Amino acid sequence: MAEDPLKAVLHYARALKAPRIRDSAARLADQARDGGWSHEEYLAAVLSREVAAREASGAAIRIRSAGFPTRKSLEDFNFDHQPALNRDMIAHLGTSAFLAKASNVVLLGPPGTGKTHLAIGLAIKAAQAGHRVAFATAVDWVARLKTAHHAGRLPAELAKLRRIGLLVVDEVGYIPFEQDAANLFFQLVSSRYEHASLILTSNLPFARWGDVFGDQVVAAAMIDRIVHHAEVLTLKGSSYRLKDTGIDTLPSARADNTAQ
Repeated sequence: MAEDPLKAVLHYARALKAPRIRDSAARLADQARDGGWSHEEYLAAVLSREVAAREASGAAIRIRSAGFPTRKSLEDFNFDHQPALNRDMIAHLGTSAFLAKASNVVLLGPPGTGKTHLAIGLAIKAAQAGHRVAFATAVDWVARLKTAHHAGRLPAELAKLRRIGLLVVDEVGYIPFEQDAANLFFQLVSSRYEHASLILTSNLPFARWGDVFGDQVVAAAMIDRIVHHAEVLTLKGSSYRLKDTGIDTLPSARADNTAQ
């Protein structure tokens, strides 16, 4: 045994590249002595600080690398603007349990009703739970796949994306796709079916996705794969961003905007 056990602990912490052990060992030692902790209890307390700090650091890295346009949390979501939204369902989705089943989440509704906020909030919860996540608009995902396709590495790119536990696909339907783009998007959905999760947001009901993808058959096959294992949530009402402007509705906020 070393003459100064604490110095030995600090040495081993540096060797293990575990700075939180170094920082908490001395502080917790006094607390352990005063509280009559066993050796095992003291060791568990020191290691728990290291693990908690590593998990927090890992979550921060995953969140930074996800590509979110902004940070939004579920806790900050204004449920008063969406009173019909099932809060218990959102809380359950916030546990990220759906990722273990490779299930999806679809958020439908007019612009400004909180779809992207919820999508980012759920994705951040997933990152904090240890899952890799990535965010982009539908147009940007297709552009990425188009680049891979032209480089002859589309299968490799789809396989790479499939290793990411959760992809957020924002703004499906804002811009119609040409046939080649629609086929690439279909391949993205198909490659993840029952393998990894998607969160999709759209301002259009499923009945109008055929207009977006230019092919009713392709749209139907895509929707079938998406909703087979999915929670589909419909947000309603006017844009939250316009609540203080005196403008009641936007042109695309149609009454038929439902999940049907």
